[in-house]
Amino acid sequence: MNSLVLSVMLALMTPYFAAHAQTYPSKPIRLIVAFPAGGGSDVMARTLTQRLSERLGQPFIVDNRPGAGGSIGTEAAVKSPADGYTLQLGSTSEVSINRSLYTKLTYDPLKDLAPIGIVATTPMVLIVHPSMPATDVKQLVAIAKSKPGQIHYGSAGSGSTTHLAAELFRSAAGVDIVHVPYKGAPPALADLAGGHVQMMFSTLPAALPLVRSTRLRPLAVTSRQRADALRGVPTMIEAGVSGYEVDYWYGLFAPRETSGQTIALLHKHLAAALRTAELATDIRKQGAEPALLTLEQFTAFLLEDAARWSKAVRISGATAN
Repeated sequence: MNSLVLSVMLALMTPYFAAHAQTYPSKPIRLIVAFPAGGGSDVMARTLTQRLSERLGQPFIVDNRPGAGGSIGTEAAVKSPADGYTLQLGSTSEVSINRSLYTKLTYDPLKDLAPIGIVATTPMVLIVHPSMPATDVKQLVAIAKSKPGQIHYGSAGSGSTTHLAAELFRSAAGVDIVHVPYKGAPPALADLAGGHVQMMFSTLPAALPLVRSTRLRPLAVTSRQRADALRGVPTMIEAGVSGYEVDYWYGLFAPRETSGQTIALLHKHLAAALRTAELATDIRKQGAEPALLTLEQFTAFLLEDAARWSKAVRISGATAN
């Protein structure tokens, strides 16, 4: 193709691209959620899409694609047309963890998804059964070091965030604690409340009812700042575990080749929605905190977060196919 023909073709296509930028979105937007309806990601997605629909003037259709720890839904998002009409609500699990945990992924979420913006974060909480004599993290570490291999911790399953958060703690604190995986967080929390295991790292919303009923004792939260729901509970860093910070986050993504104009438009509306009292209140009701980062900050955060979880996966020895 000679340069004259190419120039003519580009000139003819320019109005199309300009019109697309001016009219987007002109139809409903599909938002893939890689977990089942009713879960944390699903609830966050529906909370977010209600406010984004109001701003963009188009409905969002939440498309639940559960399976393989979020990998099935993420693959569907990666392979979708990059036209701005298919997005994904991603999270720590399927974006940061799975790339190291799953040995046969056909994609890399950091390379094949374009970040639009972070939505919210929620801390995890280190909880123990009341029979455990430790009332703070230092005492727990001392007990664990005096009884190597005798303290058992529950998790939502091998390779889950609850498992890997505990493995990061095991490594950082230098303790020998034993993993007891369950098929989900609810049975793990039930066994912890029953005294069958001694400790666990749980998402804050799931643990709060048991903490408030004094069936479990919180020792520390994993975020950099204290959680509003547990203001009297220190962070892990405050409790003496240097550098320990784990947040479970939710973010908005698009297929990698989505245009920069579309990404910028969606980021602008997402940031504006997160600044409203209405969406902030909706998010806080779920035990999470709205988050605001620039695209550059979010991209840097994703790289750091993936490196942190890669280390946790390596330490744990967990794998999945």
